Amino acid sequence: MMTVLKPANANGEAPESSLHPQRGEDDLTPVVGANLRRLRVKRGLSLERLARVSGVSRAMLGQIELGQSTPTINILWKVARALDVSFSTLIADTEAPTTAVIPAKGARRLTSSDGKFTSRALFPQDQPRTTEFYELHLAPFSTERADAHPPGTLENLVVTAGTMQISVGGARHNLQTGDAILFHADVPHEYVNAGSTEAVMYLVMTYAETKS
Repeated sequence: MMTVLKPANANGEAPESSLHPQRGEDDLTPVVGANLRRLRVKRGLSLERLARVSGVSRAMLGQIELGQSTPTINILWKVARALDVSFSTLIADTEAPTTAVIPAKGARRLTSSDGKFTSRALFPQDQPRTTEFYELHLAPFSTERADAHPPGTLENLVVTAGTMQISVGGARHNLQTGDAILFHADVPHEYVNAGSTEAVMYLVMTYAETKS
């Protein structure tokens, strides 16, 4: 089951009327909220300070910590970068077992504000890690823009369905089904599906260092 998110405002944040996500065992909302508060307090940051550093409003951060709002992928990346942690640090369930089966049914998925880009973690979310594995879906005629990730971050991506254009540092690379690409993701980059069918990709993301 995928958490349903309503359209975001100009800052990439969900409107207040959508701050009541569905609950369920696949819901990342309470996990993200607890991790955000733990990391913020550990670093001695107030909500106001974290808001200034991340570019995410204090109100939105407060709603996330209280488990009243499910953040979009873009917001999670902004917060992770501001806290200097890996993406998985924010979505890690510390109570998960060391060995875990991750079934497709009922999987936890994150979605972009417009609902056209989805990401599913294909690794146990029991602890932060330096290597992460994701399944990505991008709707036809859609673009997903990503901010620069922490220094040293690498993305290794393979297209398994459809076609993709990956832009990195102003250079655009066209990928057909079966093609793969490896690039430094510590610069702004974007994924473009110019085709009429959904694109499916698998991504291995490697961080230079994981901090907690």
